[in-house]
Amino acid sequence: MKLSPNVTSIGQMAHIAQEAGADAVSLVNTFVAMSIDVESRKPRIANVTAGLSGPAIKPIAVRMVYEASKSVQIPVIGIGGISTAADVIEFMLAGATAVQVGTANYWDPRATEKIVGELQRWCAGHEVSRIAELTGALAL
Repeated sequence: MKLSPNVTSIGQMAHIAQEAGADAVSLVNTFVAMSIDVESRKPRIANVTAGLSGPAIKPIAVRMVYEASKSVQIPVIGIGGISTAADVIEFMLAGATAVQVGTANYWDPRATEKIVGELQRWCAGHEVSRIAELTGALAL
């Protein structure tokens, strides 16, 4: 089940999804955003608001994945601003069991392929034999 980030407690929403029978949760989607042209005093977006995605939302998404993963026993799929292997690793350390690459594909159609290569090199250099070892391995 894909969870909206526009809630008070993402952990609670993830728990409710799990209790309702979800096999996994994915988060987060775009955040509702707005931009105004200060000279014309008009919205820069025809619909006034639109979804904000990409690297700008990554820190919020990582926090939400962390909170959700602490509230459920089902897999958590991290989404939001992933464009490098380090981003994948960060989401996994926060508790993601998998990730989705979205916006990065707009500026580089081979982004996912490149990320996988970077991830393989990082794991080899850090003696990580299974990427699943990273899930929830944040050192506090």
